Amino acid sequence: MRVFSGGPWEDRYGYARAVVAGPHVLVSGCTATVDGDVVHEGDPYRQTLTAFQIALDALSKAGLSAEDVVRTRMFVVDPGHADAVGRAHGELFGEARPAATMVGVAWLLDPRMLVEVEVEAYRP
Repeated sequence: MRVFSGGPWEDRYGYARAVVAGPHVLVSGCTATVDGDVVHEGDPYRQTLTAFQIALDALSKAGLSAEDVVRTRMFVVDPGHADAVGRAHGELFGEARPAATMVGVAWLLDPRMLVEVEVEAYRP
């Protein structure tokens, strides 16, 4: 099963928002892009919440929720934003406690994007 969000790059670059592979659901990288526009410009905390919500919406379409998340990845363009990004992650996944990675990257697709996230979930 494949889940699509209608994002501007899915068709252009040939990918799905999420793929169900047996008991696993893998969600592609999500940013704070809503209706083709980057939202919360300059605010890494709110961009992180928005990006994870897009990922969680894809999981929901596959029948899973935040409690099923087993791994997250956060790609941050400014190491000074790590605490804001981590705080948003903690608010969303503090109960589930997935394995998590946060790395610094040189750039994202749009210079207004401050963070990109990935989510992996498991359905026993």
